[in-house]
Amino acid sequence: MITIIDYKVGNITSIQKMLKKAGYADAIISGRVEDIQNASKLILPGVGHFDYGMKQLKSSGLTEVLNQRVLDDKVPILGICLGAQLMTNGSEEGKEKGLGWIDAETVRFDKSKLPSNLKIPNMGWTDVTFKQDVPLFRDMPTDSRFYFVHTYHMACNHAEDIAVTATYGHEFTAGIIKNNIIGMQFHPEKSHKYGMQLLRNFINNY
Repeated sequence: MITIIDYKVGNITSIQKMLKKAGYADAIISGRVEDIQNASKLILPGVGHFDYGMKQLKSSGLTEVLNQRVLDDKVPILGICLGAQLMTNGSEEGKEKGLGWIDAETVRFDKSKLPSNLKIPNMGWTDVTFKQDVPLFRDMPTDSRFYFVHTYHMACNHAEDIAVTATYGHEFTAGIIKNNIIGMQFHPEKSHKYGMQLLRNFINNY
């Protein structure tokens, strides 16, 4: 069973619908501890402010069970957008500590490195480069592109954790993978055939 974690941050029904299109109709949306305990895979979604997301996750009472399932039981988890950022140590956007599952920081786009025609946030379709040969990227086209909406991005302290990069004025980390922990800055549920294939790979290969 795939559980999409509901901690009241963002509209997450679109993820459930895309999973159904990708061939998995049994994903549930839940904020119940028992549904996380029983899950074979987890998805941590989210949009918005880092501190708000962490506070919502803490107040939901789910951090302990998530740490157990992800760190101890090694259950595959996919973080999307803010959900991926929450996996890092923290963010320049706020003061809350992140989950710390990946040794990385969440940083703001540096305006000084962006040409004047590029605005923050980065909003729209962006080409990506896959940096790891892993099952998540199986059968992905070399011209894969995904839909982004973000002002902040992840900055890994260890290059081996970088799974995907993209360029918006400068190259940035668009995806991270460390064992069972996966985080994507883009929105696969909004990325048509590319997002569908990535979710299909997550369903079938982890």
